[in-house]
Amino acid sequence: MGVLAALLAGAALALAGRPRAAVVVASRRADGALPGPAEGPLRRWRLLWSLLAGAGAAAFVGGPGAPLVGGVVAVTVGVVAARSEPRSVRLRREEVRRDLPHVVALLGAALRSGAAPTTALDVVRRALPGAAADVLAPVAARLALGTDPAEVWTVVARDPVLGPLGAALARAHRSGAPVVDAVERLSVELGRASRAEVEDRARAVGVRAAVPLGICLLPAFLLLGIVPLVAGLARSIAA
Repeated sequence: MGVLAALLAGAALALAGRPRAAVVVASRRADGALPGPAEGPLRRWRLLWSLLAGAGAAAFVGGPGAPLVGGVVAVTVGVVAARSEPRSVRLRREEVRRDLPHVVALLGAALRSGAAPTTALDVVRRALPGAAADVLAPVAARLALGTDPAEVWTVVARDPVLGPLGAALARAHRSGAPVVDAVERLSVELGRASRAEVEDRARAVGVRAAVPLGICLLPAFLLLGIVPLVAGLARSIAA
């Protein structure tokens, strides 16, 4: 059993360290949704990791309960691996979230100047290159091809980060309301939310700074204040 567990662990390490070619994500999926991130090795090979972890746990435990333990470990590893995401994907999503208020503000200004939605998106993408501009590239391409704007922005509304922009523009196109007003209202809301998030982070920094400071000062307070007081009381009582 021990040899089997060692072999399984060695195979897992070998597979984890094997170089893999980068996965190229298409600019547009078959269902018209925005392109998703490339999966990392943990999520891509989650079935393999589940089997290896389950077999290793069963080999380590042994006895009649080995199949049950192996099944529980395999299911747990599979769930964790399915929910995991590469660090680069998480950082890129945060970059899109940070850029979104600026993208919406510039888009509103371009639309207010009289530019068509497709032209406004191109202006925004050229003025603010980055993760948000890359995500909006297939949106601008579909609009340029003449796809129904309500359909395009409905797809964007399902995006976890660009959802507010897609929902606002989809509502505007369906109801016939001015698109410029919807974008400008969203810009105000996103700006307010961004300022609130910055203030929350600033307050959190103060709280985090107070914790190590308290940890450093508490022993000194005990040694310089409490211990001499207790020692003095003990001597006076003994006398």
